[in-house]
Amino acid sequence: MGEISLSELEARANAAGIDLSQVDLDSIQLPPGDDFGIISDDEDVYQEEQLDFDYGLGNTIVVDNLPVVPMEKFSKLEGVIRKIYGQIGVIKEDGFWMPVDPDTHKTLRYCFIEYNTPQEAELAKEKTNGYKLDRAHIFAVNMIQDFNRFMKVPDEWAPPEIRPYVPGENLQSWLADEKARDQFVIRASSDTEVFWNDARHLKPDPVYKRAYWTESFVQWSSLGTYLATVHRQGTAVWGGASTFNQLMRYAHPQVQLIDFSPGEKYLVTYSGHEPSNPRDANRVVINIFDVRTGKVMRDFKGSADEFAIGGTGGVAGVSWPVFNLVDKKSLKAESVVDFSWSPTDPILAFYVPELGGGNQPARVSLVQIPSKEELRQKNLFSVSDCKLYWQSNGDYLAVKVDRYTKTKKSTYTGFELFRIKERDIPIEVLELDNKNDKIIAFAWEPKGHRFAVIHGDNPRPDVSFYSMKTAHNTGRVSKLTTLKGKQANALFWSPSGRYIILAGLKGFNGQLEFYNVDELETMATAEHFTATDVEWDPTGRYVATLVTSVHHEMENGFNIWSFNGKLLYRTLKDHFFQFLWRPRPPSLLSPEKEEEIAKNLKKYSKKYETEDQDVSLQLSEQDREKRRKLKDEWEKWVSEWKRLHEVEKLQRQMLRDGEASDEEEEYEAKEVEVEELLDVSEEVLSFEFGQE
Repeated sequence: MGEISLSELEARANAAGIDLSQVDLDSIQLPPGDDFGIISDDEDVYQEEQLDFDYGLGNTIVVDNLPVVPMEKFSKLEGVIRKIYGQIGVIKEDGFWMPVDPDTHKTLRYCFIEYNTPQEAELAKEKTNGYKLDRAHIFAVNMIQDFNRFMKVPDEWAPPEIRPYVPGENLQSWLADEKARDQFVIRASSDTEVFWNDARHLKPDPVYKRAYWTESFVQWSSLGTYLATVHRQGTAVWGGASTFNQLMRYAHPQVQLIDFSPGEKYLVTYSGHEPSNPRDANRVVINIFDVRTGKVMRDFKGSADEFAIGGTGGVAGVSWPVFNLVDKKSLKAESVVDFSWSPTDPILAFYVPELGGGNQPARVSLVQIPSKEELRQKNLFSVSDCKLYWQSNGDYLAVKVDRYTKTKKSTYTGFELFRIKERDIPIEVLELDNKNDKIIAFAWEPKGHRFAVIHGDNPRPDVSFYSMKTAHNTGRVSKLTTLKGKQANALFWSPSGRYIILAGLKGFNGQLEFYNVDELETMATAEHFTATDVEWDPTGRYVATLVTSVHHEMENGFNIWSFNGKLLYRTLKDHFFQFLWRPRPPSLLSPEKEEEIAKNLKKYSKKYETEDQDVSLQLSEQDREKRRKLKDEWEKWVSEWKRLHEVEKLQRQMLRDGEASDEEEEYEAKEVEVEELLDVSEEVLSFEFGQE
């Protein structure tokens, strides 16, 4: 029976000829716990109140534990509260209400604050709940709509249910894959999928798939333990080899960027909120969370201008990652245009342009943190721009310097090369053979001493390789070779070094050259038409080339290649947005053990060669089985048509005037000539008299 209101009950009684005014409703006893669908008047009113209560209050907070003050101090307390909460967001006009006791004419310990947006209200609750105004007054902040939840708390306490301990999945178990495979995640349309790269079987092996898993993008943590998803309310992390259970959530409304610390202990989140007043600057909020507990360890707030320097990419004019204070003290370096951290050491490199109309030269400085000791400085003259490139081990720093010519009408480029780990940090100057060549790309060899440069103004630029040390000259940079006229505009070193891909992306139509820098020879050339990105797997064994829908709507998907340029498999995905290999943590083996394995590689490789041979035989057998199946299907198809041919024999005989034979040799071919009148014309001829 469905629930009915008292008015509906009266209507039914009237229809049945019952006068409810003569019935004592209070005397009716219903079985305990059963209302027979009859809602009491109180419940009816309560539901209406709840609708009013929940409607449109998502941007209002209640601040409790305020000081109790008389009316003469009301304005002062209001000013203090407005100052605190006005820094977080814009308080609506008439959006502040602090009730007063009509008897004592003193405040009632709480106030209501209404913001322009629910996001600002959520942020205010998150940032100020537990705020210590003084020793006696610690704020308790709630969303006003949360009181509906509080009102449902039972009056009597009941002990919480104790759940048995269930051990969680080993978050590193994916590293123990028997086939030594790597995982990758992709986003296409509304789906996010995780795969094993099963190169032996020439296909991706599905692991986990979920629709609408993220509202923006996904990102692996630094060591591959977690997968982070981004949502309007904040960020969540997931872990495992195959289940990907949710491990923790981090509240940060309208989060736009995230980053993990190198050891995965901390998560940094960023958002830039557009102000209600267009004249105001964007508000930037940065939170640093403990990954395991979800607790906010530090937060930073300010205008976009306060976070506008440093990093390689960002949102709304803010570079990412950002740079913050050490020991609550700033490093005094005026007019810094760019800076970059060493990947391995607490060393900061920064660039300051020319000042005072050229009277004060530009400079690049290296500073030790946290002592703030300047380790090295190089003054530069006639500088147009500088770009900083660290080698992955922090052994070298390359500074690309664009300088003006004497006429100031053009520029030329050179490199300042810092040897960070050597005594006094010596600096070398490198100029290309043609110093007027435009620098298209620069890339250090990971964990190595070599670097590559694409340079030139032609549609087919040159690619040069250099070494910071050679067998004959360990202290000077030397050129290894120059490859002339290459269709390349990007460089992608293998993470293990030695191999590099010279890629012509986007406008170069996906030209790929797989190059062995040890042997200075090309291993393979290939093409992935309109490729937009290249991603090496963490081991350097395989590489993915991508065509994302961000740049192209046609042929979206990815190709997987071996390190030496053999195409293994191709996967097409409509509306393809993202591809990320799962990072691997550093090896636990000592350098000595790795060297021993390298020396005895043939002994270890026999096992894998046997497995590869088994897989190859399996694939060959699968191919043979596929061909047998196709042959059987063809023979079945032919047999069926022969049967139909026989069934329809009588119909064919009738159509052929009783002729029963279907054999071509039973027929006699005759040639028939047909004359056709194509045109008729009349012509009058004149003859003279007497002419024959």
